[in-house]
Amino acid sequence: MSKKEPKVAIVHDWLVGYAGGDRVVDAMKRVFPDAVIYTLVYDPKNMPEHFKTYDIRTSWFQKVPFSNRLYKAMLPLMPRAFEAFDLTEYDLVLSSSSSCSKGVITRPDAVHICYCHTPIRYVWDFYYTYRANANWLAKLVMPGQMHKMRIWDKCAADRVDYFIANSHYIAQRIKKYYRRDSDVIYPCCHINESPFVEKEDFYLTVGRLTWYKRVDLAVQACTRLNKRLVVIGGGGELDKLRAMAGPTIEFKGGGLSDEEVRSYYLRAKGFLFPGEEDFGITPVEAQSAGTPVLAYGRGGACESVLPGRTGYWFKEQTVESLADCIERFERDGVACSKEEIREHSRSFSEERFERELKEYCLRRMADWQQELLDCSHWEKEELD
Repeated sequence: MSKKEPKVAIVHDWLVGYAGGDRVVDAMKRVFPDAVIYTLVYDPKNMPEHFKTYDIRTSWFQKVPFSNRLYKAMLPLMPRAFEAFDLTEYDLVLSSSSSCSKGVITRPDAVHICYCHTPIRYVWDFYYTYRANANWLAKLVMPGQMHKMRIWDKCAADRVDYFIANSHYIAQRIKKYYRRDSDVIYPCCHINESPFVEKEDFYLTVGRLTWYKRVDLAVQACTRLNKRLVVIGGGGELDKLRAMAGPTIEFKGGGLSDEEVRSYYLRAKGFLFPGEEDFGITPVEAQSAGTPVLAYGRGGACESVLPGRTGYWFKEQTVESLADCIERFERDGVACSKEEIREHSRSFSEERFERELKEYCLRRMADWQQELLDCSHWEKEELD
């Protein structure tokens, strides 16, 4: 590899809404400002305005009618779409993957580093849960399709030179399903630097209203305890949640601005996080507002929430366990002040992520170059 600046490609599963994985891609682009972004499908209307200045190249699937909405249903076609990208001009390929983007094909002397948000959840450990919540047609075709996807996904993981996991929890899953070691770099979160305000008597939960987020537990627990809960987000579970909600539950929808959401974070006395997530950005956002987090004690929240200090974990994913946790929090509080909770959140800042990612990529590229050099010396000795 030449000593000139490496050509870098960033490959992401899809860009259809500015969620946690998309923020990671944005940070990757700041680390490597000349990088080209490759993705399955891109919806500029649902992305920040500055993405229009990026060189974003989409797969053939972009031309399919309603691709921005149908992309997840096209999982069996995703491997071909990512393998069709010609990345032979790039020295470093940095994939951001919770699905199939790690399956791209690179030059033999190029370095492929995968920032893995998770092995594909509906292919591996969450398969049976997803199937139980699917419609009858999906239940019929899933077993055969998922068997093929598992084979391809393991082969795709074998193409990656180095894995970065977004938490130790995900590092364990990478080891389990791909039999690969990984290094942990926590994802980035925008730190709320707004002045602190007086806390108000309500709890908050923020995120897409899908079944695996388990917002139903927060709604039922606060209804049972007669506690005010503000729910921010939209999704397919909204009608179901409204039906089970008592008079103390408020649904704000998903159309709030970032400033409005930050205002709720600052004013809430506690943030409820009842889902099992790979890492979970929203608990960090809450802590950056000085707000304690009550989280289910599995997944990435165990690495971002300090029990008794910046929040609590509840042991079982049940209404009773969450309700007990709320009552404990109201009785005992937390040891850290608002300022200390915010300071803890800085360990997940954007600046920290960008610094660690750049250092890691440069180090791994140097390692790879040395391996190639050693290999060429060995081949020369063998020929001699």
